[in-house]
Amino acid sequence: MQKVLPDHRRPNGIGPGSYDEASYALGYSKHELRRLALQAAFIRDLTEDFLRRAGLARGMQVLDLGCGVGDVSLIAGQIVGPSGAVLGVDRSREAIEIAEKRAVEGGQCHWVRFDVAKLEDFNPDRKFDAIIGRLIMMYLPDPGATLRRLADRLRPGGIVAFQEMAMPSVRSVPDGLEFRRCRRWILETFERGGFEVDMGPKLHTTFLEAGLPAPQMIAAGRVEGGPQSFVYDYVAETLRSLLPFMERLGIASAEEVQLDTLADRLRAEATENSACIMPPPLVGAWTRLDVPLNEER
Repeated sequence: MQKVLPDHRRPNGIGPGSYDEASYALGYSKHELRRLALQAAFIRDLTEDFLRRAGLARGMQVLDLGCGVGDVSLIAGQIVGPSGAVLGVDRSREAIEIAEKRAVEGGQCHWVRFDVAKLEDFNPDRKFDAIIGRLIMMYLPDPGATLRRLADRLRPGGIVAFQEMAMPSVRSVPDGLEFRRCRRWILETFERGGFEVDMGPKLHTTFLEAGLPAPQMIAAGRVEGGPQSFVYDYVAETLRSLLPFMERLGIASAEEVQLDTLADRLRAEATENSACIMPPPLVGAWTRLDVPLNEER
């Protein structure tokens, strides 16, 4: 499933199949790290339900890939408790520092720990009961190969569980001009950056490409409306993080987006139209590995 952009569509500094600070569309700014925390609160219950369905339980040893500021790691930490352990890994040192502070503040620092590592280089020296992640596969040049390599670190009966977006499914009913422009900007930026915007539905194929048993899957999402909804700020803050990348790609300028009033414009449009806003649903896939992959062949 490796995605390589033609040369004429690659922004400067982004090579074929790369996944680095230059090619992570949302960037690593302090603002983006705050946005991640806001996003996590918005979808926390969807992820907790998914992890419990996947089989996470007290006492498990869990590896969280692409943990960011630690949201999924901390949810997993609450599920496995002090008798278990969670290791979250991410390439951003700034994100890991925030995650570590949050673990201390939440009283989980003794069993939820973090490490700075690039997934393509990460080779843990111990086994886990579960490997999990949220919104990380869409950024990997070959997610199937990454899963296959790291699944070797699972104990027999270990769980593989990932949750990704179906971004093209985002919609407003009825549609509105402001919302339609935001949808186009976001999707086009991710697509032209070489990232998989429809990773959620592709998790089934990805698991099979990794040599894993066919996963169970579920989709869940928020449905928003009315003037008090957080969804307008969610869209606006996503575009704020995307803007530097959007401008590099020539998709839209700061003058066109007008970030300072965007959330209010979206709110006014939706309220006037009595619109229902449906952010991208989260698709979760999970499976159990009865025997290690290297023993199956």
